[in-house]
Amino acid sequence: MTGPVGVGVIGAGVISQTYLENLTSFPDVRVVAVGDLLPERARAKAEEHGVPVWGSPEDVLAHPEVELVVNLTVPAVHVEVSARAVAAGKHVWTEKPLGLDRESTSALLRDAEAAGVRIGSAPDTILGPGFQTAKRAISEGVIGTPLFVQTAFQTQGPDLWHPEPGFLFATGAGPLLDMGPYYFSALVSLLGPVAGVAARGSRFRTERRIATGPRAGETFPVEVPSSVQVLSTFEGGQHGTHLLSFDSALERHGVVEIHGTDGSIVLPDPNQFEGRTAYVKPLGVLRDGMSHEQEWIEVEQQGTVVGRGLGVLDMVRAIAEGRPHVATGELGFHVLDVLLSAEESAETGAYLEIASTVASVPAVPADFDPFAQTLV
Repeated sequence: MTGPVGVGVIGAGVISQTYLENLTSFPDVRVVAVGDLLPERARAKAEEHGVPVWGSPEDVLAHPEVELVVNLTVPAVHVEVSARAVAAGKHVWTEKPLGLDRESTSALLRDAEAAGVRIGSAPDTILGPGFQTAKRAISEGVIGTPLFVQTAFQTQGPDLWHPEPGFLFATGAGPLLDMGPYYFSALVSLLGPVAGVAARGSRFRTERRIATGPRAGETFPVEVPSSVQVLSTFEGGQHGTHLLSFDSALERHGVVEIHGTDGSIVLPDPNQFEGRTAYVKPLGVLRDGMSHEQEWIEVEQQGTVVGRGLGVLDMVRAIAEGRPHVATGELGFHVLDVLLSAEESAETGAYLEIASTVASVPAVPADFDPFAQTLV
């Protein structure tokens, strides 16, 4: 690739706003088309962000200047839309999850490899300076060897704020597949592949009510567990506990703690691109009457904060430089495999081994500058 890379966006829903704001600000990216099943919605987004072409998904796929398609459709058609882009000879960045089943998703990756195009998969929060600062601190040994992890995401649910929340409670979503990719992508990026999982899930209500927007007061069905607890083991020997809930009166997001042989560290919310990284060292000795309070050692965040779209930028630069990109389709597939296994474990009560694996996830240099022009 030489010069800014032509990008086409398919899906002009809520999440497209932040993608378009960021992608149109990167010198190495040129957004040339926006498509949606409702072309007028694509037109509104294109006009707002100065994109020259708008229309249907087919218009994006047929555009000769689109080299990479950003797939922002609903999860149920992620694989279908990505496969059509691959068939058109385009690289693909897709919102999470990469797919909803192992068979069609693995076929997508095989077809992309045969076509000589790349697949990238959200979340790209793992490229943000918050997470990367924590990753560097762990690799430098501030907590010694990681031993176990704890994560938690608790909320009343997206029906509290989303004007169209039904799809977030449908098959392929729920807290496990909607929020799980953030947490498990981060952990796999730090600790390596997951070896197995056991899980329990509950669906406390079969129907929920929309709280905001033009459909406020309407109800919709809950198709999947709205609270899930997962036990994980990693190939490296670590293990973890994970809570994902749309049923909690207590709003607690982004809890990620990693405990090691020489300390414990808290990471930023994996659904954000920035945040606090801090660690504590062991007390060493504790006698009657001594304080249990420990000194938090803050780690200064390094890097430029942007937001969604960072994975697309890394992909186009990686293709031009002939290196692996960070948030690969293989990473997305392994995380999907882990989450589907957790879903199956919650249904059966069994501990399930994970068949897939993934290579070590590259780090992002501290001086990575999204606003530099590197493709000329």
